Amino acid sequence: MQVYEATIQYSLVRVGNDEPLNTPTKVVEYMAGAFDDAPMQESFYVICLNRKNRPMCRNRMTLGTASNVLVHPREVFRIAVLASATAIVCVHNHPSGDPSPSAADIAVTRQLREASKMMDIILMDHVIIGTKEDDPNGQGWYSFRSTGLI
Repeated sequence: MQVYEATIQYSLVRVGNDEPLNTPTKVVEYMAGAFDDAPMQESFYVICLNRKNRPMCRNRMTLGTASNVLVHPREVFRIAVLASATAIVCVHNHPSGDPSPSAADIAVTRQLREASKMMDIILMDHVIIGTKEDDPNGQGWYSFRSTGLI
């Protein structure tokens, strides 16, 4: 049997006074460029927030395929606990450009919402990023909070 020791390592990657991520538009702006290295695959990110909803870190949790990505609350909240976050925002992209949520997106968001209650870490939003041209609503993103599903 192998036993591992876990350690926490922090690396400063940016200095600045980021504004609170309290709207989907600000989340989309904050995520600019995050999906550029794998635009044809879904990527799932967790943004950890402090008590003033300012970002403390952004972590890509997983890189999937053209049409799905594996996400589990355990991994999402692991990074939030390690960062001592009081809230999180989950973000993923749809390579098709249409940010409308799939049944799997809705199911994962419900799981994350329930886990957030148990962990006492607020799930501020889950934002899906697409393109304005392919979005039936013309926004280029979908927010579960804005539509009342969180």
